[in-house]
Amino acid sequence: MYTICLVDSRNRNTIKGRGATRNPAGRFEKEHVEADYDHGVGPVSGIKTQYIDDISQTVISKNNSPDIGFNRSLNPYRGCEHGCSYCFARPTHEYLGYSAGLDFESKIVVKRRAAELLEQEIGKPGYEPETLAFSGVTDPYQPIERKLEITRKCLELLARCRHPVMIITKNALVTRDIDYLSELARFSAVGVNISITSLRLDLARKMEPKTSAPYERLEALRQLRAAGIPAGVIMGPAIPGLNEIEMPELMAAAVHAGAQWFRYSTLRLPYGVKDLFLDWLDRFEPGKRQRVEDRIRSIRGGKLNNSKFHERFRGEGIWADQLKSLYLLAKRKSGLKEELPVLNVHNFIPPGLHQLDLL
Repeated sequence: MYTICLVDSRNRNTIKGRGATRNPAGRFEKEHVEADYDHGVGPVSGIKTQYIDDISQTVISKNNSPDIGFNRSLNPYRGCEHGCSYCFARPTHEYLGYSAGLDFESKIVVKRRAAELLEQEIGKPGYEPETLAFSGVTDPYQPIERKLEITRKCLELLARCRHPVMIITKNALVTRDIDYLSELARFSAVGVNISITSLRLDLARKMEPKTSAPYERLEALRQLRAAGIPAGVIMGPAIPGLNEIEMPELMAAAVHAGAQWFRYSTLRLPYGVKDLFLDWLDRFEPGKRQRVEDRIRSIRGGKLNNSKFHERFRGEGIWADQLKSLYLLAKRKSGLKEELPVLNVHNFIPPGLHQLDLL
């Protein structure tokens, strides 16, 4: 398979709305084609997003990682048009024969039958409900969701069945589904995590080109809380030397908007994400690259990534300790009580079973 590198070495800000400027070959591919500017290949002014139908026959993924707070997840989409430059999920696209670079944000695999397949799975005899994470990998509310409503259809089913669900998103579109989320909240079966990386609109636009603006995400949080839906904020990720200093201000804004909890994770750079993120720093924050890279290495044992369980989300060393101290100080100042929701699995009603059948 051939992959094409779409980098303009003369003007590296030409790909509008994309977090990556390159399309490096996946680690499973044998051949790679580089752009040849001397012969008319590049630069590129824009890349149209392609939507590819997924043919999976199941939609619930099981997790056996001991440092992740859920065992099951559902990803309505593979790849993510939000285009976050730092996204740890980019390498998952390589298993599909695509690149972790531009392919990840421009070739979106959609699970149109997700709700149907979900109903089949949770309707099996002997099914034991437990919290289902939306999503374990990519955002369930990326731009195409407004049209396809795959996430909404799944939530309609889960609300009808009172099945617990925990949502993570960077998109204010989540407020569209307040009707179903409110129904789930009646049975203590939902929690929503709004992911906010920076309050600075300029930085957010560069790091996360197609996500909702930070103030829109805070407004979404306000609306969720006003509707009685448990919700909090994840600073994901905190990037040493770039945005970590914003944590106190971000936490204060989150609490003011009604957040019941606040969590953070430290930047992870698995596989090819390392080069893609360093390239992003060269383009958008060139004066900070060395400082950011040095601090990442300091919390990752001299490397750019450490995949060890229980260390990968926080890191180790002086900068990791300072980040934790900053978090604890911000928490005290904000008055945050950390009211994490305990989701209830005991109200689950299997699909097709009506309430009268339970009498």
